Amino acid sequence: MDTPTPKPQTGNDRKPGGYGARPPRAGGSGRDGSRRPPRANFERPKPEFDQKMLDIRRVTRVVAGGRRFSFSVALVAGDRKGSVGFGMGKSMDTSLAITKAFKSAKKNMIKVRLTKTGSIPHEVSAKYSSSRVSIMPNKGRGLVAGSAVRDILAFAGIKNVTAKVNSGSKNKLNNAKAAIDALSRFAIKRGIAESTEAPKAPEVLS
Repeated sequence: MDTPTPKPQTGNDRKPGGYGARPPRAGGSGRDGSRRPPRANFERPKPEFDQKMLDIRRVTRVVAGGRRFSFSVALVAGDRKGSVGFGMGKSMDTSLAITKAFKSAKKNMIKVRLTKTGSIPHEVSAKYSSSRVSIMPNKGRGLVAGSAVRDILAFAGIKNVTAKVNSGSKNKLNNAKAAIDALSRFAIKRGIAESTEAPKAPEVLS
């Protein structure tokens, strides 16, 4: 009498824990069964100065071996509390050009003396190349300006002023430099500490 040949087991017929079944893991989500530590919520520290690119352009230089391309970046940086600076950087890499421009802006940064309302003490105007910029205080109207002059004033934290570009120049770089030149009239010179205390009288030696 012939014995029936057993049928091969399929995946559905296999019992849990049988031949070919994957053994259950011990507790945890790691490969070795250990639990992973919870991820900590790391918050990036807020930068000291905010920055914004005013202009970026590609520069071509013709040399003996051909052409060399580089990028020129114009950038404004400030803390919105009276400090603002303008810088430019050039490099063959965009990120390196931005870094150079930011360092230049920090190097040329000025501290502007503002009023209690965040405005400027009086009207001021400046000229750089073909750009003429006038900045005048206004009461309660907010920041009224355009082009690169608005970015300079905003990053300096100046409010309630009206700025006008009196020339027909639309060059952002010249307008930004003219605005910086105008604000430098209210700049606090380095090395002079602000103090509201009255100077002490010198002691007289008897």
